[in-house]
Amino acid sequence: MSTPVDTATAQLLRDLAARYETADFIIGDPSYWMHQVEGAKNQEAMAFVASVLSYGSRKQFMPKIGQILEWSGGEMDRWLRNGSFNDHFRPNDKECFYRLYNNGCMHQFLNAYSQLLSRFGSLGEYVHQNASDGFGAVQAICSHFAASGVSVVIPKDTQSACKRVCMFLRWMVRSGSPVDLGLWTPFIDRRTLIMPLDTHVLSQSVRLGLLNSSTASMSAARRLTEVLATVFPDDPLRGDFALFGYGVNN
Repeated sequence: MSTPVDTATAQLLRDLAARYETADFIIGDPSYWMHQVEGAKNQEAMAFVASVLSYGSRKQFMPKIGQILEWSGGEMDRWLRNGSFNDHFRPNDKECFYRLYNNGCMHQFLNAYSQLLSRFGSLGEYVHQNASDGFGAVQAICSHFAASGVSVVIPKDTQSACKRVCMFLRWMVRSGSPVDLGLWTPFIDRRTLIMPLDTHVLSQSVRLGLLNSSTASMSAARRLTEVLATVFPDDPLRGDFALFGYGVNN
């Protein structure tokens, strides 16, 4: 059981969450892209592709996500299912697409995703059949792509914090938010989600006394989630917006 956060810090986190979880948060954030397409399947697919590219500099990865959206014509689900991604990404192509991802590994990732869609209908249905909570959803997603050899793009297991997978799950599960979509609310409880943790969030959490860790691991992410649950018991990942706001303000 986590030690409750002191009263002043808890109130600061609540105030920051209320200030930053607004529609304006979307501007410049990778969640922006899932709001640019119509229909649940397109939103889910756009969100997942956007999440895997969301690392490094926003100025660099945001245009890359936008390029994929342009190629799909806004029909991300169909673009993946019918293999249209093959027009832009070829197997074993070593040309760089974005940082660690060359065109060949992007093809491998998108092909594995396309196969999942063909078999299960959607990523949501795959998770529904293979997980009952947030951590199980992370495990299920990592497992599918690891079996397809896509560990460059999706973590092969849950030893790391799996930050981008956890961020994607926040988008899919949390309802009643001007940012998150809540498409998977019926089968994943938002109270079981894991905090998206990277080195920036880790440092903010340490400064606030929420966490005492030097590594952004899954165990640290789960401990931070437990701490945030003492402040936001019905919705621990509301703390994600609070920590974002704390970083902006400091």
